[in-house]
Amino acid sequence: MQPVSHEVIEKIVEASAYAPSWKNTQTARYIIIEETALKDRIAREAVMGFEWNTGIILGAPVLVVLASVPGKSGYEKDGAYSTSKKDKWEMFDAGIAAQTFQLAAHECGIGSVVMGIFDETQVKEILSLDDSLNVSALIAIGHPAVSPTVPARKSVQELLQYR
Repeated sequence: MQPVSHEVIEKIVEASAYAPSWKNTQTARYIIIEETALKDRIAREAVMGFEWNTGIILGAPVLVVLASVPGKSGYEKDGAYSTSKKDKWEMFDAGIAAQTFQLAAHECGIGSVVMGIFDETQVKEILSLDDSLNVSALIAIGHPAVSPTVPARKSVQELLQYR
């Protein structure tokens, strides 16, 4: 398993810092897990028995825990919700951050797999994270061993509406 250099990781995060966010709050945080023991614990204790995620995590040199600062996306300065979407903007912003991270990784020749099936409480406990961060996603990264076939996509006609 070829490691991913800190220089490359920092380049990816630097590009990811330009991901749009609610009122430019920039709430995404990237926790880089290289320590084998921590990756093993997350893979075995925090993926809710989903063996696909276990295999992906154990096979990757780096696991990125994408976290978000809660209470900012979707809120006004006085703490009131800005829209009817309420606090769901936090996950929306995290999704934009994840995609930006993955596109930047690809540009650097790094493969990535985003994972959403995990026990947030377990991940936070394993990493000793407090309530100042919410865990939004897990992203395994590494140098790709193969170039996978792209799954079939829906046609533009199926996706697009003009009105």
